[in-house]
Amino acid sequence: MRVASLLPLAATATAATAATSGCTTLQQSLSDEVFAPSTDVYKYEAQDFWSNTEIMSPGCVFRPQSAAQLGEGVKALVDANAQFAVRGGGHMGIRGSNNIDNGVLIVMSNLTTLVLSEDESIVSVGPGYRWADVYSYLESYGLAAAGGRLGPVGVPGLLLAGGVNFYGNQVGFGCDTVVNYEVVLANGTVVEANRNSHSDLFWALKGGSSNFGLVTRFDMETIESTKVWAGTYTVAGEYVEQFLKAAATYAANISDAKTHIVPAVVPEGNTTVGSVILFYDSATESYPEIFKPFTDIPAISSTLGFKTLSEFATETGALVTPHINDIFVAGTIKATDYTSLYNGIALINNTFFNQLPKLTAQIPSANISLIELDWQPIGHSWLTASESRGGNALGLDSNQIYLCYAEVVEWIGEAYDDIVDAWLQETTEMINNATKKAGLFDAFNYMGDAAGWQDIFGGYGEKNLERLRTVAKEYDPNGVLQKDGLMKGGFKVFN
Repeated sequence: MRVASLLPLAATATAATAATSGCTTLQQSLSDEVFAPSTDVYKYEAQDFWSNTEIMSPGCVFRPQSAAQLGEGVKALVDANAQFAVRGGGHMGIRGSNNIDNGVLIVMSNLTTLVLSEDESIVSVGPGYRWADVYSYLESYGLAAAGGRLGPVGVPGLLLAGGVNFYGNQVGFGCDTVVNYEVVLANGTVVEANRNSHSDLFWALKGGSSNFGLVTRFDMETIESTKVWAGTYTVAGEYVEQFLKAAATYAANISDAKTHIVPAVVPEGNTTVGSVILFYDSATESYPEIFKPFTDIPAISSTLGFKTLSEFATETGALVTPHINDIFVAGTIKATDYTSLYNGIALINNTFFNQLPKLTAQIPSANISLIELDWQPIGHSWLTASESRGGNALGLDSNQIYLCYAEVVEWIGEAYDDIVDAWLQETTEMINNATKKAGLFDAFNYMGDAAGWQDIFGGYGEKNLERLRTVAKEYDPNGVLQKDGLMKGGFKVFN
């Protein structure tokens, strides 16, 4: 008999024991909120994820009804040395980021505060919501918020990652509009973090993810916005070079803060198309001058028109397919002028699409749902708006123009998971090497578009990373929420 052959069985037994310990512990005092695999609640919650990549097999589901109840549960799990994971909106398609095998899955589904302040300047939002819910609620008041650009995206994941949003050139990142967080700490206590109370925690939560506690309420500024002029504008492959130049032109001089764009190049059959999300925060004005480099190109399709934010978020949400497999990979270049920005865009675009035949040769076309390379300009208007609200942990310089991009592959069939992952790692390394050689590379990787194998906090800068670690040590001195701690998943400041 070989002793080594028993090690996997021993590891499995240990994990199962930990799961039993956590679930049994919660059953003792919170039995009404704990659900075993045989229950309908478990069967629903264990599958309520955007991507099949996230599906795992937790030992039980814990669905708290309040921050106090969540705190009681977290303390009990820590005392029992039991592993757990936490799911908010379930939109981060990284296996293990918001789910767990054998351990306790904490779901925020019933933490559903959604209320306006008396003067309607602040909306309080629980982590159980997706942005479509929030926009629908605010619509009847003629209001909006700096949240997700796709309706199905969850509230907590977006805001804790920073929060790229349609109104960014006016208000900064979504996290910059948060004025208060209700947070359950790793010891089970509940605190309010804002500029005047736990201000270090308040800063760290603006881009620092779940390294410090579990947020159970976000109080964020509202934005007056009855309707917007927005839609998706798509051009044929013959115009892709002109399309990319239009993206660089916009990024180099974002002269109208009411605008936002998401240009993307997408393979379609034997060609590629350029498709841009155009957003203008106006209920009366269409085709603003700043969009002319795009709209002067003949369109093969367009959904541009006046609509509410809620309607538009539903429209954009239909552009991605739920319940299949996906990987997003983030990257960034930075520059200060049109020529450098265009060179960077062209370099990344060419590298990505020159690599593409290696991927499509290994996966049947019927199994590929989407391949896309998209862009997000973040410049002076956006970053000074962030600074005016006190700043965040992301570490971006308002004197630079950042062009964040995302490589996106969505496919059907887990048999292709490793193929896609390997191709993206290779392609990303090639892109990074090329942009470094061109002097355009920046280490910032936007968390909301990142792959599990990417470094996030190193891109925030050494000073901010050290500050985040200091805050983590203060609020979670035993490292419950860190890599070797009890809470699994998410990007960690100690990695």
